[in-house]
Amino acid sequence: MAVNSSAVAVITGNKAAAEAARLAKVEVIAAYPITPQSGVVEALANYVETGMLDAEFVTVESEHSAMGVCIGAAVAGVRVFTASSANGLAYMSEQLSWVSGSRLPIVMGCANRAMSAPWNVLNDQQDAMSQRDHGWIQLYCRDNQEILDTFLQAFRIAELLSLPVMVCYDGFILSHTVMPVEIPGQEQVDTFLPKLVARTIVDNDDPRNINPVTLANPRQNGNGVLCHGYMEFRYLMQQALEESLDTIETVDKEFEACFGRSTGGLTWSYQLEDAEVALVAAGSLANEASVAADTLREAGVKAGVLGIRSYRPFPDVKVAQELSGVRQAVVFDKSLTYGYGGPIYVDVQAALFRNRVLPEVHGYIAGLGGRDVNARQLVDAVMESIAWNSSENKPKPVGWLNLQI
Repeated sequence: MAVNSSAVAVITGNKAAAEAARLAKVEVIAAYPITPQSGVVEALANYVETGMLDAEFVTVESEHSAMGVCIGAAVAGVRVFTASSANGLAYMSEQLSWVSGSRLPIVMGCANRAMSAPWNVLNDQQDAMSQRDHGWIQLYCRDNQEILDTFLQAFRIAELLSLPVMVCYDGFILSHTVMPVEIPGQEQVDTFLPKLVARTIVDNDDPRNINPVTLANPRQNGNGVLCHGYMEFRYLMQQALEESLDTIETVDKEFEACFGRSTGGLTWSYQLEDAEVALVAAGSLANEASVAADTLREAGVKAGVLGIRSYRPFPDVKVAQELSGVRQAVVFDKSLTYGYGGPIYVDVQAALFRNRVLPEVHGYIAGLGGRDVNARQLVDAVMESIAWNSSENKPKPVGWLNLQI
């Protein structure tokens, strides 16, 4: 494949992630293997070893250390990358808040996998969802082409906003499944993703403290300059995350202008224009929902799909706009907010209430620990929800698909 011309290759989702990191010319890769993301760093190790990528490949003893390497390299002003899954992501948890609080533009892949205990290496989205409040942007991918495209966009978004981005894609369902993926040429990527301009100052002649202890209220530093207190730092990070809603949309438009295809920005939709019922999900499950919507239409139900691409920040206004014309939304989650329901279900309800758009909203838990989820099951859930609305005058409990108990 010529480096300056695009080509189509049949590759796994992990290989698509590695290709994106190679094209982004990452300079430091921190690697610790965990199923199902191991194929990403294995491919990158091959690229470094064979000279296809000029980067430092740092093998570490744990996921916590992997993110520590990324933090140090990002502070030094280079483009960095790592990937993880499940318990490995949980082991990084302390470091994730250090990254976002330091406003470092680190990009990480998360091949979504069930959390233990009990031990399970198969797919659901509990790992990334459990880390959603660390201040990272979280983007979810529906197929392998979107994995490559989203990673390229993620570096641009992260570096424009000085915020970290986690690109999430379903383990095994996408990470190990092959699909045709258009791989752009290097010159085209260089046009879209310019060289990183470091925003941190690392200078032996002008030494700085990185993340010193910050008290509650603003105070003067040694030079008499009034510096932010802890709360001001949190406010500024929240402002940046809210700003990222526009940035994600803008970067997607720039990507479409450069490469001729769009991932949808914050959300994507299918047959939603005249829909009376919307199926809502993130990742590959939303693709399965598109098949279910076709089946429902054949049965006379005007169904459409709203795919959630940006989960953090949550695009509440966009979600409300997209669902404003439906009578009912049925939300499918591959994770749990324990003691309440699915996290996307909860956030969709809040978004609709806040924006005074009030279709009936029902939630279902699906696919935990790799349990099969197919279009027929989604269809049955939608039909169950429609029947509930016509026969019951009380809130519908959160449902569970394919539960055998």
